[in-house]
Amino acid sequence: MSAAASEGQVPPISAGDPEGLSAKDVSQLIMEFLMFMMRAIVLCYPVYLTGSLGLSISWILLSMVMWTMWKNNRRWKDQRIDTAIDFLENEKHVINTELKAMNMPAWIHFADVEKAAWINKILQQAWPFFGMYMEKLLIDNIQPTVRTSSSHLKTFTFTKVHMGQNAPTITGVRVYTHELETKEVILDFNIIYDADVDIDADVKPAIKVGVKGLQLQGMLRVILEPLIGQSPLVGGVTMFFIRRPALQLNWTGMSNVLDGPGLNHFSESAIVDIIASLMVLPNRMCIPLIDQVKVDQMKFPLPRGVVRVHVLEARDLVAKDTYMMGLVKGKSDPYTVLRVGNKQFKTKTIKETLNPRWNEVYEFVIHEAPGQELEVELYDEDTDADDFLGRYSLDCGDVRKNRELDEWFTLEDIETGQIHMKLQWFSLHTNPALLKETRDGLACAMLAVYLDSASNLPKDQREFTHNEKHGKPPKESRLTRRTNDPNSYVEFTIDQQSQKTKVVLASKDPTYDECFTFFVHSVNNQVLNVEVKEHEKKSSLGKLTLPLVRLLNVSDMTLDQRFQLERSGANSHIKMKAVLRILTLEKLEPKVVAPPNQAKEKVSSPTPVPAQPAQSNAKEKVPVSSAPLSRTQTVPAPVPSSVSSYNELQAEYTPYRRSTFVGTEALRSTPSTPSQMRRYDSHSLLSENSIASSRFDLTDNVPYPEAVLNHQGSFGQIQLTLRYATLRKRLIVIVSCCKDLVSCSESGSDTYVRIYLLPDQTWKHRKRTPVKKKTVDPVFNETFEFAVSMEEARTRKLDVAVKNNKMLHKRERKEIGMVLIDMSEIDLIKGSTEWYELTLPGLKKIN
Repeated sequence: MSAAASEGQVPPISAGDPEGLSAKDVSQLIMEFLMFMMRAIVLCYPVYLTGSLGLSISWILLSMVMWTMWKNNRRWKDQRIDTAIDFLENEKHVINTELKAMNMPAWIHFADVEKAAWINKILQQAWPFFGMYMEKLLIDNIQPTVRTSSSHLKTFTFTKVHMGQNAPTITGVRVYTHELETKEVILDFNIIYDADVDIDADVKPAIKVGVKGLQLQGMLRVILEPLIGQSPLVGGVTMFFIRRPALQLNWTGMSNVLDGPGLNHFSESAIVDIIASLMVLPNRMCIPLIDQVKVDQMKFPLPRGVVRVHVLEARDLVAKDTYMMGLVKGKSDPYTVLRVGNKQFKTKTIKETLNPRWNEVYEFVIHEAPGQELEVELYDEDTDADDFLGRYSLDCGDVRKNRELDEWFTLEDIETGQIHMKLQWFSLHTNPALLKETRDGLACAMLAVYLDSASNLPKDQREFTHNEKHGKPPKESRLTRRTNDPNSYVEFTIDQQSQKTKVVLASKDPTYDECFTFFVHSVNNQVLNVEVKEHEKKSSLGKLTLPLVRLLNVSDMTLDQRFQLERSGANSHIKMKAVLRILTLEKLEPKVVAPPNQAKEKVSSPTPVPAQPAQSNAKEKVPVSSAPLSRTQTVPAPVPSSVSSYNELQAEYTPYRRSTFVGTEALRSTPSTPSQMRRYDSHSLLSENSIASSRFDLTDNVPYPEAVLNHQGSFGQIQLTLRYATLRKRLIVIVSCCKDLVSCSESGSDTYVRIYLLPDQTWKHRKRTPVKKKTVDPVFNETFEFAVSMEEARTRKLDVAVKNNKMLHKRERKEIGMVLIDMSEIDLIKGSTEWYELTLPGLKKIN
């Protein structure tokens, strides 16, 4: 009985089965029933024999105990064998999981991190000489600087400087080669410094302070750039911490009060802030080795790019709120904190939910990729202390490599929870033609400002105000003999964005030597406002206004000069460099692979392919089956194979969903898909004339539900894991979850997943998950096995259908999404975990 003729009837065996029973199936059922009866007779006969021979009941009990012991031993043996096989198949994953809980060096955790025993030997041997250098540095350089910084520290003196015998330990070294240009070398050092230092100082005769012991842990990046063809082969060395190092101090003397509760955190944070101002990104310590290398170019290079983070939603979070003194479990009020380096953002709080939707976007300037990480933490907002809901860290180098990621990330350090984010990498360009301003509040360009110095600043605001007036200065001004130079800082402002420099004390020609970055939303309308201010009174010492459109018309979009300050002294200038760069989202070129069915048709059919129009671009010539799709693009239903160009598909199926974060221009371009998202469109694997019968479990005259007929766009996605267990000779299929399914009712859909390994399409070969009720994002986590050989598995196709578990009397089709996977395209040895796009073959969309 065919699948098309049996949907409207009640099946004889299973109410949820769309197919009938053949004569072969009936015979097999009868044989299984006879075998069951024979086993029952065999098991019951010893009981009858024992009674007929007049034996004691103890023999039966003894036999049952022995049988139970044998059965349990057999089960434990099978479990041990399965555990051993699973360990062999997933050895790397098991070892990594076990090592996470152990305090092991970095070169054990990561394969690309190397052991650095030889560097540690060098450090240990040279450490006494480093201590001599540090003693001279502290006494000759640091001590005079501390004395001049404040009138209360004029007698500050180092009385003892001992750097100890313990040298820093390098627990791992990573060298980057493939990710970089050929004129630089980047090394990452994982440093642990457990120091036995002993430093004492006298602030005043009666006040003594000191430090005895410290612990420092962090990752130090060393950049050797540029590489040159003459001695010393390296033009300069740049060092910095990618993230703030962890620091613990043991104070002595009067400063020992800083070890008290509540104060040790502030003291250590203040010192880490000093380290951050010198050696934590974007600050760097630069050592030029040749005269041709400029320190400012080494210290303030342009950023690598910009990462745009769309925080979309989360699911399955842990419920932290409780009621009635903890007796009733509630939900959570989740919010997300995103951090890259010193830049941090916080999303809005969604009240009383475990599946929040934020739909917010944030942008980060990335100075080092790979290296800098996006740190994501989720919290439950409470009136007292917020509860932790999980975290996730992602190297920005992965975003740069893939250009765009749109995935569900599993939260760490928590029982359950996932967060859905879309990350995009924007490169920096100097071509004004790439500028595309939008009205969605997202940046279209980035401005980098390097502030060098100022010159001839007035002592205060009255100086240049009185100079503007003719005649004698007022009596008060003549009697005041103020010769002190101003304590100044500079404030940069673009609309709501504002950043300040450090304060330079007592100087009319201050040197700031700092760099700042700003996001630009409208180059034609926005203006950079620069104002030099006096520190104590916050009064203005000079202003400068720089329209950003001016940078579009200069060479390399760069202005590097001295600017005359307005409302300041006659010869007051500020020296700075302003660089504008256009943000451009570059797409990875899709790999066009012709499906086997289409390849055969091309070989066998002599009909020439019609030429593409001259005005169509390269992206339009890519077949739809290989063109990547984004979350915000319409996923078209299957169409005849003659429809192959992107324009024809757009004409037939208009976009249905427009993201809040994607502008009009972004929708016009060909969107991209994450590298781990593998899209399968039904017509990319087979034409409408060659659809397998298993793709249609229902008759043509049975309609789809109204929700499916009226739905426009994507039918959702399903995440599957496919791999082959070599030792057990089983094809493993793991159905993880689905997302964005069609909702067949106001409360969602009662969904389950049905799987056939074609050409086996009978009910006994069918695999089915349990039903997940009232959801469009069901989570199954079900594992199925097929007993086939490796060679046979590669010749099969996997037919997966997501169905709505509706009542039979409604006479509606169950399918709400399907996908057909060609196993020959999957590397079954390594395994594959990917998202697949769901379609409904034969369904004509209603625009």
